[in-house]
Amino acid sequence: MALGDSPECLFNGRRGTFNPKREGVPRNLCILQCAAVKRYELIWRVVRRVPRGRVATYGQIAELAGLAGHARQVGYALHNLPERSGVPWHRVINAKGEVSPRSGGDSHELQRILLEAEGVRFDGRGRVDLTTYGWKKKRAVKAEGRPPQR
Repeated sequence: MALGDSPECLFNGRRGTFNPKREGVPRNLCILQCAAVKRYELIWRVVRRVPRGRVATYGQIAELAGLAGHARQVGYALHNLPERSGVPWHRVINAKGEVSPRSGGDSHELQRILLEAEGVRFDGRGRVDLTTYGWKKKRAVKAEGRPPQR
């Protein structure tokens, strides 16, 4: 299978088959994007397992996806979720138990509303008690062909 023929590849937000030469994409950029999509799919698979009424931290999701120490990758993956993906992105919060502020838009307010609708309560400082509402999952997600940890 040639580079770019994989449905795992992503270019300008599009999935599917494309020709890097036709698109004017440097070969190394295409490879990096394909690897990122595989990581994102691992992360999304873990986030899908967080039950309703529970939250997980970015670091916890990274660790369970086999990407320990890469909590920011979880944020990037959630930011790049396809529309109507069904991934419960709102159940991922920071290690302080807070909804992480976004640079634009009001999705942090929507996140809090969605969590409260699931029964998650915030204290006066806007934090979730992780001992009460934290997801207790300990095992990593198994994935064939998982990209190597860096």
